[in-house]
Amino acid sequence: MDNAQYQTAPMVSVPRGRTKVEHYVPEADVCTKEIDFVVDNGSIDYVNFCGGCEGNLKAIASMIEGMNVDFVLDRFSGITCGSKSTSCMDQFCHALQEYKAKQQS
Repeated sequence: MDNAQYQTAPMVSVPRGRTKVEHYVPEADVCTKEIDFVVDNGSIDYVNFCGGCEGNLKAIASMIEGMNVDFVLDRFSGITCGSKSTSCMDQFCHALQEYKAKQQS
């Protein structure tokens, strides 16, 4: 894995009164500086990107909410942005992979 900082975020305002929000800070060269998300029963229940292309990331977040984590990983892992070796969405996939590893241990 890369050197990204992964932790459970303090409670923030999310839909449906969720109290456990996962927090991921990419250290890769991407526009998104923080990603908050909630996984419920293997599906993405909430995701918020802080920074980056606001309209595009809001659209992506809206699209993937309700999708199975493994489906999102399969579809979006490895996507690059311009000449970068990663992207905001690829970094979200890194966050999901770390989340899954944490759940299995």
